[in-house]
This record gives sequence, C-alpha cells and structure tokens, in this order.
Amino acid sequence: MAKVVAIVGPTAVGKTALSLWVAQKFGGEVISGDSMQVYRGLDIGTAKATTEERSLVPHHLIDIKDIHDRFSVADFKVAAEREIDQITDRGHLPLVVGGTGFYLQALVENLALGRDQFDQESAAIRDHWHQIATERGKQFVWEQLNERDPAAAAKIPVANLRRVIRALEVIEKTGALFSTQPQPPAKNDFLIIGLTTQRPVLYQRINQRVDQMVANGLLEEAKWLYDQGGENEQAGKGIGYRELFPYFAGTVSRQEALEKIKLDSRHYAKRQLTWFRNQMTVHWFDLVSQQNTTEEIEALINGWLKK
Repeated sequence: MAKVVAIVGPTAVGKTALSLWVAQKFGGEVISGDSMQVYRGLDIGTAKATTEERSLVPHHLIDIKDIHDRFSVADFKVAAEREIDQITDRGHLPLVVGGTGFYLQALVENLALGRDQFDQESAAIRDHWHQIATERGKQFVWEQLNERDPAAAAKIPVANLRRVIRALEVIEKTGALFSTQPQPPAKNDFLIIGLTTQRPVLYQRINQRVDQMVANGLLEEAKWLYDQGGENEQAGKGIGYRELFPYFAGTVSRQEALEKIKLDSRHYAKRQLTWFRNQMTVHWFDLVSQQNTTEEIEALINGWLKK
C-alpha cells in the first residue's frame, strides 16, 4: 500500500505553492487532481502550474487530452493509480493536488466505478436528464434519484448534477441500485491536507485571481476554445470558459461575463469547502492568514510517514 499525500481546497489558497514546497522537502512528484488540467491548450483558466514551476518537480496528468476528448472519473482513477505506482516504485512520494472533489474521493476510497462504458444508451440517458435539469432544475433531478436510491442520493450533493445523472444512468442501464455497487477496500494510504482561509479573504483572492488571469490572456484562450466548438465539449464546461461564451456570441458584455466568472468561482469555492468537510477526513490549514505554518504541515507529514 503506497503512501500518498493529497492537497485539496478551493482556488486561490496556495495549493500549487504548497505542493512544490512539499515535493521538494519530501522528494515528491505531483499528480494533478483537477478534471480540467488534462486538456492541452487550457492553461490560464485552469490555473496550471507554470512551465517554470513544473521544471522544479515532475508533474503528471497535465496536458494529456485534446479539448474534444472525454475524461471521466474512471479514466482519472486508472491514470492516477498508475502514476502513484510508478512514482512509488521510483522511491518518491506521490502528491495528488487539485480541487475536483469526486475525482479525489474515487481515488482515496477506491470507489467501484465499473468500466464506465459510454455508449449510445448512456448518451441518450444523460441527454434526457440534462434536458430535465434545464427545464425543472437540479433539485428535481436529485429528487428523482432520491426516490429510486435514497442511499446514493444521501451521498451526492444536489449541486453535483453530473454525479446525480451518472447514478441514474447506472440504475437505468443495470437495473441495480447505484448504492449497492460492490466497493473494494482502499488501495493506498492517503494523508489529505486541506488549505482554506477566512471567507472574505478567500473571495477577495478569487476576484484578484480572475483579474490576473484576464491580464495573462484568459479571453484569448477562451476565444480559441470557443472557435474550436468548445461550447459543446466537456472541456468547455469549466469555470472561466463557459461564462465567456455568451460574450463571444454577443449576448452579454465583457464586464458581465467577467463578473459571472468571479461569482461562479466564489460559489464553487464554497461548494468545494462544504464537500470536502462533509465527505472526507481532511487536516485543515490556513497559510494565507498565517494562522498555521508550513512547519506544522511538515510535522504532520513526518509523523504520518513514520506510521
């Protein structure tokens, strides 16, 4: 059983900086746990580590897919487990870094995801429920799952529409409850470190992060994605891109689109914090407001490695 450190938390709290520090301190290699950083060409909006940062320590699962490719949680789990094994074999410490909650949960808890076969039946079921969500809202779709499989619904937030629909898909395709899928034991030993800070400070940093992304060329990157038909791709669903598509289509102003990015980013950060606190065992630190120090994190990791 390999030992793996995961660094989680909302955007703009310093996950990248901490991951580089931990990797250099403990001989680690970084595995991106972000569902959007797999896409080539989407650098600014996904807040990828820079070329300079990546030159300091090895990074994995970044720039491995084209924007027209699907990348499911099952794909991530297989790829991340392969990287964990290889990094461990090299005598290094795997560090999974990112904020996509369910991706990390699938990896940490070794969730049984099946083969995640995506076929015409899957597409039809998903299109059906997405259409219903558009017409009647996420809450209604979640209630349909709750009627069919209350145990599954209890573990999936209303806001996680993709996961709710995935559960309904499994039920409709297999005739079995999503919650009764056999779950294998944990494969690796995870230490989960969470970064957070006071809500007003976090929101201010998120707003500043968006402004910096714009200065770094976010609009040009999003326009390239839009011109490639990204509006209809999984890669185009990410915050920082989807809000700009109406601007490119001429239906909202540039300022309205940028304010929507900030709003969606703040809402997502709140959901991330709630999700991680409710779903996983996380050791929380506030480095931004200096309520905690990297020395405390170093001591935590050292104690865990000795177990």
